[in-house]
Amino acid sequence: MAPAMAPNSWFKARMARPVAAVEISKTKPQRVLPGFGLTLGYTMVYLSLLVLIPLSAVFIRSLGLGWGHFWDVVTAPRVTASLRLSFGASLIAALINVIFGLIVAWVLVRYTFPFKRLIDAIVDLPFALPTAVAGIALTALYAPNGWLGMWLKPLGINVAFTPLGIVVALTFIGLPFVVRTLQPVLEDLDREVEQAAATLGASAAQAFVRVILPALWPALLTGFALAFARAVGEYGSVIFIAGNMPMKSEIAPLLIVTKLEQYDYAGATAIAVVMLVLSFALMFGINALQHWAMTRHGGR
Repeated sequence: MAPAMAPNSWFKARMARPVAAVEISKTKPQRVLPGFGLTLGYTMVYLSLLVLIPLSAVFIRSLGLGWGHFWDVVTAPRVTASLRLSFGASLIAALINVIFGLIVAWVLVRYTFPFKRLIDAIVDLPFALPTAVAGIALTALYAPNGWLGMWLKPLGINVAFTPLGIVVALTFIGLPFVVRTLQPVLEDLDREVEQAAATLGASAAQAFVRVILPALWPALLTGFALAFARAVGEYGSVIFIAGNMPMKSEIAPLLIVTKLEQYDYAGATAIAVVMLVLSFALMFGINALQHWAMTRHGGR
């Protein structure tokens, strides 16, 4: 009878046996979504149906006018006045929102105070509020017999039914775009950098201008672009407070609607084409400036 093997020897003999090689699966990892080709195809079809085809239809319809008639329509004094008012008021409102939107976002991110969550929720009110309701509310507030208008009128400041009222309405609907764009950037901003600047002798103003503001430039430009784009096409909240007087307080979207009601479809599309081209040119310039800012400040 063979002698019993010690437990230690038996364990070593078992470990010495060759272990079968495990084949590593070389299959591609499972994707949640289909491959690039299929998703790109869906993307192009979706964008074509929602964006490219409708915009192409606007251009094609305006071509029916002929270049001479098209030029006469878009250079008419009433059209140029409405375009000047729409883009000028949108630009002013977007600039106002950049300044005060930065202040609001700074306060909401950097400070703790009572009812902070309530104020943070109020910022989103223009998103949820129907534009017609916003227009009626602003008109009731700034009309000559309104709560604020009755105090402004003796000072010679007329808001309702003037271009100033249009700027007020566009500022109201554009504020959330700037605030919500800046908030995440301010939250991610490292405060140690500010402390380092203060340690090196920088004042609060110098630290803001040389440390904080460069990091905020891309977000500021994005918020400005979003607020401007929203304001250019705004209709519902403006028509109630504007007064809609031709050559004075008539915006381009209202003039387009007016031409559609008169069955002047070619004239309406001609104005729409001009707004589209001008908006695209401005947005392209803003995006180029934003890219420059991100490149200059290290992509922050």
